[in-house]
Amino acid sequence: MTIYTQADKNTRLTWLYITGFLVFVMGVGYVFAGAMRNSLILYIAVAFSIGMSFVSYWWSDKIVLAMSSAKEVTHDNAREIYHLVENLCITAGLPVPKIYIIQDSAPNAFATGRDPEHGVICLTTGIIAKLEKAVLEGVIAHELSHIGNRDILLSTVVVVLVGFVTLLADWFRSWTFWGGGRSRDNNEGGGQLQLILFILAIVLSILAPIAAVLMQMAISRKREFLADASAVLLTRHPEGLARALEKISADQEPLEAANRATAHLYITNPFKGKKVSSFFMTHPPIEERVAALRGADIK
Repeated sequence: MTIYTQADKNTRLTWLYITGFLVFVMGVGYVFAGAMRNSLILYIAVAFSIGMSFVSYWWSDKIVLAMSSAKEVTHDNAREIYHLVENLCITAGLPVPKIYIIQDSAPNAFATGRDPEHGVICLTTGIIAKLEKAVLEGVIAHELSHIGNRDILLSTVVVVLVGFVTLLADWFRSWTFWGGGRSRDNNEGGGQLQLILFILAIVLSILAPIAAVLMQMAISRKREFLADASAVLLTRHPEGLARALEKISADQEPLEAANRATAHLYITNPFKGKKVSSFFMTHPPIEERVAALRGADIK
Protein backbone atom coordinates (compact mmCIF):
# COMPACT_ATOMS: atom_id res chain seq x y z
CA MET A 1 0.00 0.00 0.00
CA THR A 2 1.41 3.39 -1.03
CA ILE A 3 1.22 6.66 0.86
CA TYR A 4 -1.44 7.85 -1.59
CA THR A 5 -3.70 4.81 -1.25
CA GLN A 6 -3.32 5.00 2.54
CA ALA A 7 -4.42 8.64 2.44
CA ASP A 8 -7.50 7.72 0.37
CA LYS A 9 -8.26 4.87 2.76
CA ASN A 10 -8.12 7.19 5.76
CA THR A 11 -10.48 9.65 4.06
CA ARG A 12 -12.98 6.83 3.47
CA LEU A 13 -12.54 5.66 7.06
CA THR A 14 -13.40 9.14 8.32
CA TRP A 15 -16.81 9.06 6.65
CA LEU A 16 -17.31 5.43 7.67
CA TYR A 17 -16.71 6.31 11.33
CA ILE A 18 -18.99 9.34 11.16
CA THR A 19 -21.77 7.29 9.53
CA GLY A 20 -21.28 4.46 12.02
CA PHE A 21 -21.40 6.96 14.86
CA LEU A 22 -24.73 8.33 13.65
CA VAL A 23 -26.24 4.85 13.40
CA PHE A 24 -24.84 3.83 16.79
CA VAL A 25 -26.17 6.91 18.60
CA MET A 26 -29.57 6.55 16.96
CA GLY A 27 -29.73 2.93 18.10
CA VAL A 28 -28.67 3.81 21.64
CA GLY A 29 -31.15 6.72 21.66
CA TYR A 30 -33.95 4.39 20.58
CA VAL A 31 -33.20 1.94 23.38
CA PHE A 32 -32.87 4.67 26.03
CA ALA A 33 -36.10 6.34 24.80
CA GLY A 34 -37.97 3.04 25.09
CA ALA A 35 -36.56 2.37 28.55
CA MET A 36 -37.49 5.86 29.76
CA ARG A 37 -40.90 5.94 28.01
CA ASN A 38 -39.98 9.21 26.36
CA SER A 39 -39.70 9.36 22.56
CA LEU A 40 -38.22 12.85 22.86
CA ILE A 41 -34.95 11.18 23.94
CA LEU A 42 -34.64 9.56 20.51
CA TYR A 43 -35.18 12.86 18.69
CA ILE A 44 -32.66 14.58 20.92
CA ALA A 45 -30.10 11.81 20.36
CA VAL A 46 -30.55 11.99 16.57
CA ALA A 47 -30.33 15.79 16.48
CA PHE A 48 -27.36 15.82 18.83
CA SER A 49 -25.51 13.09 16.91
CA ILE A 50 -25.94 14.96 13.63
CA GLY A 51 -24.83 18.18 15.28
CA MET A 52 -21.83 16.53 16.93
CA SER A 53 -20.77 14.93 13.63
CA PHE A 54 -20.91 18.35 11.97
CA VAL A 55 -18.97 19.91 14.84
CA SER A 56 -16.38 17.12 14.86
CA TYR A 57 -15.69 17.66 11.16
CA TRP A 58 -15.34 21.44 11.25
CA TRP A 59 -14.15 22.23 14.77
CA SER A 60 -12.70 19.07 16.33
CA ASP A 61 -9.15 20.44 15.99
CA LYS A 62 -10.10 23.52 18.01
CA ILE A 63 -11.76 21.32 20.62
CA VAL A 64 -8.64 19.16 20.96
CA LEU A 65 -6.38 22.22 21.26
CA ALA A 66 -8.65 23.71 23.91
CA MET A 67 -8.69 20.41 25.83
CA SER A 68 -4.89 20.42 25.73
CA SER A 69 -4.57 24.08 26.82
CA ALA A 70 -2.41 24.70 23.76
CA LYS A 71 -1.47 28.24 22.70
CA GLU A 72 -0.61 29.36 19.18
CA VAL A 73 2.85 30.76 18.44
CA THR A 74 4.03 32.74 15.44
CA HIS A 75 7.21 33.46 13.53
CA ASP A 76 7.85 36.44 15.78
CA ASN A 77 7.76 34.61 19.13
CA ALA A 78 9.07 31.16 18.08
CA ARG A 79 11.38 31.75 15.14
CA GLU A 80 13.58 28.66 15.49
CA ILE A 81 10.61 26.27 15.65
CA TYR A 82 8.78 28.13 12.89
CA HIS A 83 11.79 27.92 10.54
CA LEU A 84 12.23 24.22 11.31
CA VAL A 85 8.60 23.54 10.42
CA GLU A 86 8.71 25.85 7.39
CA ASN A 87 11.80 24.20 5.89
CA LEU A 88 10.30 20.72 6.24
CA CYS A 89 7.04 21.93 4.69
CA ILE A 90 8.91 23.26 1.68
CA THR A 91 10.56 19.86 1.26
CA ALA A 92 7.25 18.02 1.70
CA GLY A 93 5.29 20.40 -0.53
CA LEU A 94 2.85 21.23 2.27
CA PRO A 95 1.45 24.56 3.44
CA VAL A 96 2.94 25.67 6.74
CA PRO A 97 0.54 24.57 9.49
CA LYS A 98 -0.32 26.59 12.55
CA ILE A 99 2.04 25.87 15.42
CA TYR A 100 0.80 25.45 18.98
CA ILE A 101 2.70 24.98 22.22
CA ILE A 102 1.61 23.15 25.38
CA GLN A 103 3.24 24.40 28.57
CA ASP A 104 4.26 20.99 29.89
CA SER A 105 7.75 19.66 30.60
CA ALA A 106 6.87 16.14 29.41
CA PRO A 107 8.20 15.66 25.84
CA ASN A 108 5.49 14.92 23.28
CA ALA A 109 3.77 16.24 20.16
CA PHE A 110 0.73 15.73 17.94
CA ALA A 111 -0.85 16.96 14.72
CA THR A 112 -4.50 17.78 14.11
CA GLY A 113 -6.78 19.48 11.57
CA ARG A 114 -9.14 18.23 8.87
CA ASP A 115 -6.77 18.65 5.88
CA PRO A 116 -3.31 20.05 4.97
CA GLU A 117 -4.79 23.52 4.45
CA HIS A 118 -6.06 23.50 8.05
CA GLY A 119 -3.26 21.52 9.67
CA VAL A 120 -1.89 22.14 13.14
CA ILE A 121 1.27 20.91 14.83
CA CYS A 122 1.38 21.00 18.60
CA LEU A 123 4.59 20.61 20.62
CA THR A 124 5.16 20.59 24.37
CA THR A 125 7.72 22.91 25.87
CA GLY A 126 9.37 19.75 27.20
CA ILE A 127 10.06 18.29 23.76
CA ILE A 128 11.51 21.58 22.55
CA ALA A 129 13.80 21.85 25.57
CA LYS A 130 14.90 18.21 25.79
CA LEU A 131 15.55 17.30 22.14
CA GLU A 132 18.37 18.67 20.03
CA LYS A 133 17.52 20.14 16.64
CA ALA A 134 18.23 17.09 14.45
CA VAL A 135 16.15 14.86 16.72
CA LEU A 136 13.30 17.38 17.04
CA GLU A 137 13.28 17.63 13.24
CA GLY A 138 12.39 13.93 13.09
CA VAL A 139 9.41 14.52 15.40
CA ILE A 140 8.15 17.46 13.34
CA ALA A 141 8.60 15.47 10.12
CA HIS A 142 6.52 12.66 11.66
CA GLU A 143 3.68 15.06 12.52
CA LEU A 144 3.86 16.73 9.11
CA SER A 145 3.57 13.26 7.59
CA HIS A 146 0.31 12.72 9.45
CA ILE A 147 -0.93 15.93 7.83
CA GLY A 148 0.39 14.96 4.40
CA ASN A 149 -1.08 11.46 4.66
CA ARG A 150 -4.46 13.00 5.54
CA ASP A 151 -5.04 10.78 8.55
CA ILE A 152 -5.30 13.53 11.18
CA LEU A 153 -9.01 14.19 10.58
CA LEU A 154 -9.90 10.62 11.48
CA SER A 155 -7.85 10.79 14.67
CA THR A 156 -9.31 14.13 15.69
CA VAL A 157 -12.94 13.19 14.94
CA VAL A 158 -12.62 10.14 17.20
CA VAL A 159 -11.80 12.42 20.15
CA VAL A 160 -15.24 14.04 19.90
CA LEU A 161 -17.11 10.81 19.17
CA VAL A 162 -15.60 8.90 22.07
CA GLY A 163 -16.40 11.71 24.47
CA PHE A 164 -20.04 11.94 23.38
CA VAL A 165 -20.73 8.19 23.54
CA THR A 166 -19.23 8.03 27.03
CA LEU A 167 -21.25 11.06 28.14
CA LEU A 168 -24.48 9.50 26.85
CA ALA A 169 -23.83 6.28 28.77
CA ASP A 170 -22.90 8.15 31.97
CA TRP A 171 -26.07 10.23 31.71
CA PHE A 172 -28.32 7.17 31.51
CA ARG A 173 -26.58 5.45 34.43
CA SER A 174 -27.05 8.60 36.52
CA TRP A 175 -30.74 8.71 35.60
CA THR A 176 -31.09 5.08 36.69
CA PHE A 177 -29.16 5.65 39.93
CA TRP A 178 -31.40 8.53 40.95
CA GLY A 179 -34.52 6.42 40.57
CA GLY A 180 -35.50 7.00 36.95
CA GLY A 181 -35.77 3.29 36.31
CA ARG A 182 -38.19 2.78 39.21
CA SER A 183 -40.77 5.23 37.86
CA ARG A 184 -42.06 2.91 35.15
CA ASP A 185 -45.65 1.67 35.29
CA ASN A 186 -45.54 -1.94 34.20
CA ASN A 187 -49.36 -2.19 34.23
CA GLU A 188 -49.54 -0.18 31.03
CA GLY A 189 -49.46 -1.94 27.67
CA GLY A 190 -46.08 -2.89 26.36
CA GLY A 191 -44.65 -3.37 29.82
CA GLN A 192 -42.73 -6.49 28.79
CA LEU A 193 -41.15 -4.75 25.81
CA GLN A 194 -40.23 -1.78 27.99
CA LEU A 195 -38.62 -4.09 30.53
CA ILE A 196 -36.53 -5.66 27.76
CA LEU A 197 -35.54 -2.21 26.51
CA PHE A 198 -34.68 -1.11 30.04
CA ILE A 199 -32.39 -4.12 30.58
CA LEU A 200 -30.83 -3.57 27.16
CA ALA A 201 -30.32 0.12 28.00
CA ILE A 202 -28.48 -0.79 31.21
CA VAL A 203 -26.26 -3.20 29.28
CA LEU A 204 -25.59 -0.55 26.64
CA SER A 205 -24.75 2.05 29.27
CA ILE A 206 -22.02 -0.29 30.49
CA LEU A 207 -20.78 -1.48 27.11
CA ALA A 208 -21.02 1.83 25.23
CA PRO A 209 -17.85 3.33 26.79
CA ILE A 210 -16.00 0.10 25.98
CA ALA A 211 -17.28 0.25 22.41
CA ALA A 212 -16.12 3.85 22.21
CA VAL A 213 -12.63 2.89 23.34
CA LEU A 214 -12.54 0.05 20.82
CA MET A 215 -13.55 2.55 18.15
CA GLN A 216 -10.59 4.65 19.18
CA MET A 217 -8.31 1.60 19.10
CA ALA A 218 -9.71 0.63 15.70
CA ILE A 219 -7.70 3.43 14.11
CA SER A 220 -4.95 1.40 12.55
CA ARG A 221 -1.65 1.52 14.37
CA LYS A 222 -0.12 1.32 10.93
CA ARG A 223 -0.70 5.08 10.62
CA GLU A 224 2.19 5.51 13.06
CA PHE A 225 4.46 3.25 11.02
CA LEU A 226 3.38 5.07 7.86
CA ALA A 227 4.12 8.45 9.40
CA ASP A 228 7.51 7.18 10.62
CA ALA A 229 8.38 5.96 7.13
CA SER A 230 7.19 9.19 5.53
CA ALA A 231 9.24 11.22 8.02
CA VAL A 232 12.37 9.28 7.06
CA LEU A 233 11.75 9.99 3.38
CA LEU A 234 11.37 13.65 4.28
CA THR A 235 14.44 14.09 6.47
CA ARG A 236 16.64 11.30 5.01
CA HIS A 237 17.75 10.74 8.59
CA PRO A 238 16.01 7.75 10.25
CA GLU A 239 18.30 7.88 13.28
CA GLY A 240 16.93 11.28 14.26
CA LEU A 241 13.36 10.02 14.69
CA ALA A 242 14.56 6.75 16.23
CA ARG A 243 16.48 8.65 18.90
CA ALA A 244 13.51 10.95 19.45
CA LEU A 245 11.19 8.00 20.10
CA GLU A 246 13.69 6.46 22.50
CA LYS A 247 14.16 9.70 24.42
CA ILE A 248 10.44 10.46 24.65
CA SER A 249 9.56 6.95 25.81
CA ALA A 250 12.44 6.91 28.30
CA ASP A 251 11.22 10.12 29.91
CA GLN A 252 8.96 9.00 32.76
CA GLU A 253 7.15 12.29 33.27
CA PRO A 254 3.45 11.92 32.36
CA LEU A 255 1.84 14.54 30.17
CA GLU A 256 -0.73 16.32 32.35
CA ALA A 257 -2.49 17.91 29.36
CA ALA A 258 -3.35 14.52 27.86
CA ASN A 259 -6.43 12.43 28.58
CA ARG A 260 -7.87 9.14 27.34
CA ALA A 261 -9.75 10.84 24.51
CA THR A 262 -6.65 12.56 23.07
CA ALA A 263 -3.93 10.01 23.92
CA HIS A 264 -3.95 8.40 20.46
CA LEU A 265 -3.04 11.73 18.81
CA TYR A 266 0.40 11.98 20.38
CA ILE A 267 3.60 10.65 18.81
CA THR A 268 4.02 8.27 21.77
CA ASN A 269 1.80 7.19 24.63
CA PRO A 270 1.54 10.26 26.93
CA PHE A 271 0.76 8.11 29.99
CA LYS A 272 3.87 6.75 31.66
CA GLY A 273 4.24 3.68 33.85
CA LYS A 274 0.93 2.12 32.79
CA LYS A 275 1.14 -1.31 31.24
CA VAL A 276 -1.85 -2.30 29.11
CA SER A 277 -2.69 -5.17 26.82
CA SER A 278 -1.43 -4.70 23.27
CA PHE A 279 -5.07 -4.95 22.16
CA PHE A 280 -5.83 -1.67 23.94
CA MET A 281 -2.60 0.14 23.08
CA THR A 282 -2.99 3.40 21.19
CA HIS A 283 0.50 3.15 19.68
CA PRO A 284 2.72 0.37 18.32
CA PRO A 285 5.52 -0.65 20.72
CA ILE A 286 8.43 1.80 20.59
CA GLU A 287 10.85 -1.10 20.11
CA GLU A 288 9.09 -2.11 16.89
CA ARG A 289 9.02 1.42 15.55
CA VAL A 290 12.69 2.02 16.33
CA ALA A 291 13.68 -1.32 14.77
CA ALA A 292 11.74 -0.44 11.61
CA LEU A 293 13.42 2.97 11.45
CA ARG A 294 16.92 1.60 11.92
CA GLY A 295 16.27 -1.05 9.31
CA ALA A 296 14.90 1.49 6.82
CA ASP A 297 16.39 1.57 3.34
CA ILE A 298 16.29 5.15 2.07
CA LYS A 299 18.53 4.71 -0.95
